[in-house]
Amino acid sequence: MPVLRCHGRPGAQSRHQSLCCFALFGKFASCWANVGQDTLQCPQSSGLQGKNTTHHPVLRYTKLAKLPELPLVGSFAISKPAIPCADFAGTVAATSRQDLMVGQRVYGKLEPPQFGALAEYAVVGYEGTVPLPDEVSFEQAGCVGVAGLTAYQTLASAKVGDKVFINGLSGGTGTFGIQIARAKGCYVVGTCSTGNVDFCKELGANEVIDYKSEDVISTLKRGGRMFDLVVDYVGQTDLYWQSASFLKPAGKFVCVGAQPSLATLKSFLAIFLTPRFLGGWPRTFEFLTCKVNAAQYADIAKMMAEGKVKSVIQQSYALENASDAFVALKSGRTRGKLAIKVSD
Repeated sequence: MPVLRCHGRPGAQSRHQSLCCFALFGKFASCWANVGQDTLQCPQSSGLQGKNTTHHPVLRYTKLAKLPELPLVGSFAISKPAIPCADFAGTVAATSRQDLMVGQRVYGKLEPPQFGALAEYAVVGYEGTVPLPDEVSFEQAGCVGVAGLTAYQTLASAKVGDKVFINGLSGGTGTFGIQIARAKGCYVVGTCSTGNVDFCKELGANEVIDYKSEDVISTLKRGGRMFDLVVDYVGQTDLYWQSASFLKPAGKFVCVGAQPSLATLKSFLAIFLTPRFLGGWPRTFEFLTCKVNAAQYADIAKMMAEGKVKSVIQQSYALENASDAFVALKSGRTRGKLAIKVSD
């Protein structure tokens, strides 16, 4: 595993600790370094001396970011006190990996339950840490993490000329989704609120449906267009049930967003358990679980270096104002990403 160095106070914590996982993914820039498969001699100020940094592969689900929000379960899933944040960008402080060196620029994300990017140092995993091109700033790379990788994986099947519908264009994952889909040569249609229509078009969306002023499903049905891929970053299950009207028979409906609630659980159980002869499975459905993938992170970094993809950052915060970022994130009204600068 890698140890990353941020430049700030080790162990910095937000007073909004109930959001420690919810806010981690794709919202924060921090400086870190990478370790490898042995016990390393880490800098004394890192607080990591003597800790075994042996790498072990970990695969977790993106939506664990909201685990602390769940009743009862969330209280026991994360030990307290906890250092929040998972996405990072920074420099290597120590490593036993042969492909990295001390001082090298890297970026990626930590994996639940291993959090702690909002600190000066962190031990990070192999798959979740890749070299960062000089053309990409720490702030830009620090906001890719889960959101950028999730968008990349939801669009894995998209190819040149495909028509892609994205539900939720203006959020952290949606802003990456627009750009990655366009970089792959797709025609992009999607949804957002009134105030974000022009913003999403500037990012590359070909057509935008304002869900505040028109019914999305009715608009899709009236349009008569059949999509090759539908990506739902919101978790709107009724969109799936009506998808036969706008998604090609061979198309796929990919969902990654859902609010943790009993109603949501019941909706997804209905999708998975209702047999086709009773109206279930109108189209192929996938609930995507984002998995760390070094090759995909490297491809995203390449697209960023080439100017095809960027992190849309609504606001950057100093470390001492980190709690304000959590408040803003919790409002559900952020456009793109929020970044926290751990140090210079």
